Amino acid sequence: MKFGYTIVYVSSVPDTLNFYKDAFGFETRFLHESNQYGELETGATALAFATHEMGDLNLHGHYIKTDPQAAPLGVELAFVAEDVEVAYQKALAAGATDVKAPEQKPWGQVVAYVRDLDGVLVELCSAMG
Repeated sequence: MKFGYTIVYVSSVPDTLNFYKDAFGFETRFLHESNQYGELETGATALAFATHEMGDLNLHGHYIKTDPQAAPLGVELAFVAEDVEVAYQKALAAGATDVKAPEQKPWGQVVAYVRDLDGVLVELCSAMG
């Protein structure tokens, strides 16, 4: 078995794909003509988005929808950046919500947190070791 992809359910797939391009520099790999599903160019493992309508269809409404007004879900997307401060400022300029400014962790990694348009928690971090 191998890890194939992560799908995040969102309000608007096209808006989310555009936001992730502007905020983090990821290009769109695929957007279905229905605008209900799309993927980003993120390397070997795809980061994908589907609409809440797809989530309702797939899971019969039995999941917690992301909500930018509520506390973030207990999961985060982590993106490794060469310069966390620059990545953090770029994300904020693109409309990300500030959660925590960059700080150096005791183990030496620099980490910052933002939330995307739907309230998904995104970690921006330097590479480990």
